[in-house]
Amino acid sequence: MPAGTDLARDLAAIVGDGHVRVDEGALAAYARDATPLFTARPQAVVLPASTEEVAAVLRYATARGIPVVPRGAGSNLCAGTVPLEGGIVLVLTRLDKLLEISPEELLARAQTGVTTAALADAAAAKRLLYAPDPGSRTVSTVGGNVATCAGGLRGLKYGVTRNYVLGLEAVLPTGEIIRTGGRLWKDVAGYDLTRLLTGSEGTLAVITEATVALLPAPQDTGTGVAYFDSLADASRAVAAVIAAGIVPATLEFLDRKCITAVEEYAGLGLRGDAGALLIFGDDGSPATVSGNLARIQEVCAQTGALEVTLAENVARADALLAARRCSLPALSRLGSLTILEDATVPRHRMAEMVDRIDEIADRYGLRIATFGHAGDGNLHPTCVLDPDDADGAGRAHEAFAEIFAAAIAFDGTITGEHGVGAAKLPYLTDRLGEDQMALLRRIKRAFDPAGILNPGKLGS
Repeated sequence: MPAGTDLARDLAAIVGDGHVRVDEGALAAYARDATPLFTARPQAVVLPASTEEVAAVLRYATARGIPVVPRGAGSNLCAGTVPLEGGIVLVLTRLDKLLEISPEELLARAQTGVTTAALADAAAAKRLLYAPDPGSRTVSTVGGNVATCAGGLRGLKYGVTRNYVLGLEAVLPTGEIIRTGGRLWKDVAGYDLTRLLTGSEGTLAVITEATVALLPAPQDTGTGVAYFDSLADASRAVAAVIAAGIVPATLEFLDRKCITAVEEYAGLGLRGDAGALLIFGDDGSPATVSGNLARIQEVCAQTGALEVTLAENVARADALLAARRCSLPALSRLGSLTILEDATVPRHRMAEMVDRIDEIADRYGLRIATFGHAGDGNLHPTCVLDPDDADGAGRAHEAFAEIFAAAIAFDGTITGEHGVGAAKLPYLTDRLGEDQMALLRRIKRAFDPAGILNPGKLGS
């Protein structure tokens, strides 16, 4: 690898002097992302402004065997953008142009650095809906969402990011610029490289532009909350709602620990005596929304809810959704280190999985609260460590290893939406098996023969 000054000089010749950082502050800042306990220092940080500059950086890196880690806002929770082997962190936030919103074709085109919220707001201004709704939507980028196949609160009804990616512009590690898919909802010409790159976590190519599907914006929305004695009761209500033929736009849960933390943090008037709560919501025509919410309210009451109320106005609906969105900051106040993970199990095993999480937490002497997406079984066990707990991080690591093993044993998976990155890589073989892991490595070599893209992650 070239010496630091030579590397900075060579990269500056591609992207300009002002867009290469090798100072201590930048290298420290880009040594980590939003994932705790993972850090690795790069040799340089580069901020290209065009697809052509990205291609030139990758050609340079491949020729010299320099690792390159693509990065958006760094809001991921799987250490997916930590430069484990040093090299170049390729920051794509300058590619931030929203190129097109087409109501006629129900699609948008955006460069990779556009935030999810900016895309959603631009679509909403034209009475359209960009459905993916990750919790980090205000800061996370379109490219990052595609690279991790981000989920969100609307996943049950609308699906996740991959369901909306029509086409991509991407740069291969060797510098070729390709376009996969396009503006069509139907296109089966060749292997589906669009789907392959979606969720590939920056290990196969660098995404520089995305064409995504939009939907007509719903006419109306509504929200409610149901309290239960236990998560087992709440899980029965979820199963009954789905069995009744209702697929809500939102169906989220908080366990007792989360309810307490959120109420202390935000003062939203949540019941403190409940063992679990469900936040439910729907969208569509006014008649559909009112009918579905009334039916959900009825089903929850029939399955043992302590109380079911519907939000009387938009402000109250926003407050209920805020209860779910502020779960992580509320829990983070309780300790010096917060580790948020995700695992997914079939809906009917959700309560059993939470019981197992609680049992594991008790055995390791840890405080682990759980919230998540009740509709699709995606759980977010969150460990909060006290500042004086010297070996807490080590115990948490062991506990989460058992939690992931339990998810697999319950016919689930080690990650439903956060991605694998470096954090989940030790458990990936348990989930996929040796044969699939070998196939991943062969795919990786086909795209990246020099092995420079995000090494130490998927396919490495």
